[in-house]
Formats: sequence, C-alpha cells, structure tokens
Amino acid sequence: MVSPGYLPPRVKVHLIGIGGTGMGAVAGLLAEAGHEVRGSDAAVYPPMSDQLAALGVPVMMPYAPENLAWAPDLVVVGNVHGKDHVEVKAAQERGLQLTSFPAVIGERLLADKHPIVVCGTHGKTTTSSLVSHILIEAGRDPSMFVGGVPVSLGQGYRLGKGPDFVIEGDEYDTAFFDKGPKFAHYRPRTAILTSVELDHVDIFPSFDAVRDVFKRLVGLMPEDGLLLVCAESADAMQVARNASCRVERYAVVDEAAPGTDAEDGPIANATWWAENLEVGKSGRVAFDVFHKGERVERFETLLVGRHNVANCVAAIAVTHARGVPVREIQRGIASFAGVRRRQELRGVAGGVTVLDDYAHHPTAVRETLKALRKRYPRRRLIAVYEPRSATSRRKTFQVEFGDAFAHADEVIVGKLFDASKIPVDDRFDPERLALDLHRGGTKASYTPEVETIVKQLAESAAPGDVVCVLSSGSFDGLHDRLLDAIGDPMRPAQRGDMAAVRELLVKAGLHEDSARDEQFGSFFVLRNEDGLRGTVALEVLGDDAILRSLAVDPEARGAGYGWMLADMAVNQARWRGVRRIYLVTETASDFFAAKFGFRVVDRSTTSKQVAAHESFTRLSNAQLVAMRLDL
Repeated sequence: MVSPGYLPPRVKVHLIGIGGTGMGAVAGLLAEAGHEVRGSDAAVYPPMSDQLAALGVPVMMPYAPENLAWAPDLVVVGNVHGKDHVEVKAAQERGLQLTSFPAVIGERLLADKHPIVVCGTHGKTTTSSLVSHILIEAGRDPSMFVGGVPVSLGQGYRLGKGPDFVIEGDEYDTAFFDKGPKFAHYRPRTAILTSVELDHVDIFPSFDAVRDVFKRLVGLMPEDGLLLVCAESADAMQVARNASCRVERYAVVDEAAPGTDAEDGPIANATWWAENLEVGKSGRVAFDVFHKGERVERFETLLVGRHNVANCVAAIAVTHARGVPVREIQRGIASFAGVRRRQELRGVAGGVTVLDDYAHHPTAVRETLKALRKRYPRRRLIAVYEPRSATSRRKTFQVEFGDAFAHADEVIVGKLFDASKIPVDDRFDPERLALDLHRGGTKASYTPEVETIVKQLAESAAPGDVVCVLSSGSFDGLHDRLLDAIGDPMRPAQRGDMAAVRELLVKAGLHEDSARDEQFGSFFVLRNEDGLRGTVALEVLGDDAILRSLAVDPEARGAGYGWMLADMAVNQARWRGVRRIYLVTETASDFFAAKFGFRVVDRSTTSKQVAAHESFTRLSNAQLVAMRLDL
C-alpha cells in the first residue's frame, strides 16, 4: 500500500466492489460531496445500479486492470477483497494509494462534523437510522451512513449541511491491510453501545477479543464526549467502566423481564429508562421515558418488541443531548417506519404474509420472533431459516438457536450456505436444530432445497399465516418464489414497476402523473403470470394516510383484485400506526363504505396536510367524494 501523501480537496476515487450496499452508499456520499467517483464490480443489480446511475457514477464491469486507467487518487478496497484481487494488484503496480471505505469516510467526510457513532452487537442499524430520522424531522439536516436502508429514505446514506453525522459503527475488520474495527476511523464525539455479545466468530477467536474491540471504542471517546451504554448488557457496562468521558446508561423497566426492576438488578443505576409499555389497538407501542428520576414524556413507536423500545430510549437520550426539543423527538419516534430487512413486508399472497428479516444471531432471532408475536397476535408464525453468516454457519450457538426458534409455531431449516468454507468439525448442524425443536414441542423440519421449501409452504400455509424468512442473504429468492407459487401476489412496488403502473392507471381512467418514479415507495402492485393486474398507493402523513390510485386492469375485473389491494393498504396503514385513512372517489363510495367502513366527510374536517394533497385539491368536482376510515 502506498503511503498517504497530500491530497487536494476534490479527489478522484475508485471503489472496488461498488455494487455492494456499503460501497454504493460511500460512492453516493463522496459524489454528493463533490468528488469524482467511479467504480467496478463483477455485476451490479437494482436497486444499486439505479442509484449509481442517478448519481452519474460510472460502473465498470467486470473487474480488470484497465479499470484503473483513469488514474484515481484513491482506490477504496472492501474487506471482502484480498491482496490477490486483480484490481488491488493493478493499483499497487501503478503506485496508487489504497484505502478502505471507513478510512475515506473518516478522512474526507467527518472532519468538520460531530460524529454520532452507534456500536454494539445488536441494534446498530435500527438505532442509527432512528437517530438520523429524529434529526431530519427536527430540521437539523444531518449526514448519515448506515448498514441498511431506512424505509423513509430509500437509501442508507445522506449528506446534510447540519453539524451531526450519524454513522453505524461496525466492529468487523476494515480491509486486508487493516484488521481493526471500522468504527476506529469514525472519530466519535457521541456514541451508543447497545450490547456486547460473542459474534463474528470468523474474526474474533474468543469473547474476550470481542470485549477488547469495544474497549477501543471507549478509548476513542474524547473527555468532553458522551457515551450511552445499555445498562441491561453487563458486558457493555464492564466495557464502559474505564471511560474518561461522560457515561449515561439506558434501559427498559419491564416487570415481566427478570432482573429489570427499577430498584434492583443490573439497571438500578440507569440514567434513562422506559417503563409502562403498552401495545395499542393501532399497533403502536407506547411507553413512558424517565431521565434521572424525572418523567420526560410518553412516547409512541411503530417498532415492535422490547429490544426496539430500548433502541428508542438510546435515540431519545442522544438527540436530547444534541439539543432536540422533546416534542420534536416525540414526533420523530412516532413517525419512524423502520429499516428494510427488519421485519420487512415482502408481499401478501392468498392471505399469507411473507416477511424478510436479517436476523442471524440467536439473540436477534429470539427478539424478532417475540416481536412478531405481538405484531401479529393470534396468527400462526412460521419461521424459515438459512444459516448463512460466518457465525451462524458455525456450531458456536447450536443450542442457543434451538431456544430462539422455539418462539415460532413452525420452523423450516434450510441447508448450510456454502458449507465447504467451514471446517467439518466446526459446522452448525441444521438437521440437529430441527430435531431439537421437534423434541421440544415445536413443529420443525430440515428441508435443504429451496424448491422443496417453496412447494411445502405453498401447499400448507393458510390465509392469516405469517411466514418470516430469516437469512443474512437472498436465500435463493425464496420470498418471491413463495409468493409466486401461492399466486396473485401483492408486493411493494419497485422503481422499475412505475412505467407499467402509469400505463395501468391510464387504462383504468386515472391520472398517470400521480405515479412518478420517485413515489414507488408508496405503491403496491399485484402482478401474476399475466402481468400487472392491479395497483394501489398509500401515502403516510404522520397520523393520517391517503389511499389513492387504486386501479385494476379492466381485463381482470371480477377477480376480487380491487378488494385485495385495498385490504392490503388498510392493513399496512394499521401497521404503520396510522389513525385515519382518507381517500377521494368518484364511483366507489358504496364499495369503500360497505367493505371497509369508510364514511363520507367534509374536506374542512381534514388536516392541512391532507387538504393540501393533490387528491383533495380536485374536490371542486361535484362528483368527487371524500371519505375517512378511523382505525
């Protein structure tokens, strides 16, 4: 690696592996900061290919030495690429400077910012996304970089003009030439430590090694910094013991959880805590927050699960410390819609709800399934699991996974992903997991082939069932294959669907200009072997939502698609914590009244935000009727 020399303010940056989520986000940050960015990969697929194209970032495929002919100032190498990679070797031969994406973030983007770094074994992506969302909603214009995709943003990065830069601090190693944690480059001024558990056993030989890496985080904190640490993690508390900065502790007080009594147990000295948790009919979780013994306010969140309430408390504490008023924090907590691949809806088919979750550690699996129990009460919960990550493919947590998956009604365990990379004696045994669950009273099976899993579920899953697919990868497209096998699937729209959506709206006599490409996140589509059959949009505006653009292909009318799409939109509104759904219709008022309980309302009774929406500004037409459903 060439030693760093002087680099001008605007640099030319080449990213090896630009199609990855993290590298693509770094490309976006650097491009928006004014640097010239290009990259290479073996192949790049949507949505990252669309995102890079929109940024005007050239992508060269496949990997080749000539991809570096444009003489970049920096060559960014991801930790999945080694010293023998063709472009790494070419860069060294050309005398080009190699660096990592954490290093380039620290050196090129954080110098004039207040870094808020979120670290820990669990909850990093959700908590960092939540902190960012609160700051955005409060008008603070933060920058952010997270390892997932917040639903409200559609991408995992943001370059703002405000003083704060919220960043997910991964403890995983940085590059083949830098085996330190990524967060070592992020210059934390404020930090959150959510938990400390054994993970990433491919790089950490023992729990002591994990604990030591988080001690580095504590050592990075300046004396005038702030460290928020989860009081319910004894090991996180131990790690924070020698901090030279101010330390505040957060927790959730729950009588149902052993050792969390406010006057006893490990959280007795918590600085911030939540108590009086209650799940309302709307699906929101309400809780009271206390700071140093004084009640701050009652908060509501769309996130389900005790672990997510803890994430909320950490975000509340940090944004309060950064000067955000409590009312604005309340609004941000209440409107945060979560992160993709965390209990993410992939679609509904035949009344079966299919979810996607990234959980691949037994603690995360357990908390995810417990949360889904609350999110979908009285419904059968089927977990489908692929042991795919470096840790989950090893036998380290063989027993613990059995305890975690026992929270499902039924479990289907797939085969070990790329078992050849794990020594035989170290491998996780998926057949044993299924057998242990079966012996413990949980219906379970080991089904190694995805095709067989799909066939089995398509035949056995019944309306009302919830199928949660847990994998750190794609699981060979199981989600979409299952939805297609059940038939007439309804899915969240992708950007590539929008041209067909506009054509369908025109065909149905609606306004195609209400379906712009950038609005794809509001749309759902019903597409089967005959093509796009129907669509609907749900725009969430805080406590209110607008249901619009409900259209069915005239050739498919009579199949019940309109009712299915509207029902899906209403159920999504419930999950998003919406209190009122509005719509404007010319010919379907009887349908919405009879099927869903909508009632006619006067426009003057709506909020300013609803009244200003394009659907309602057309109400001068006497044939248009405004309707509302209270949830």
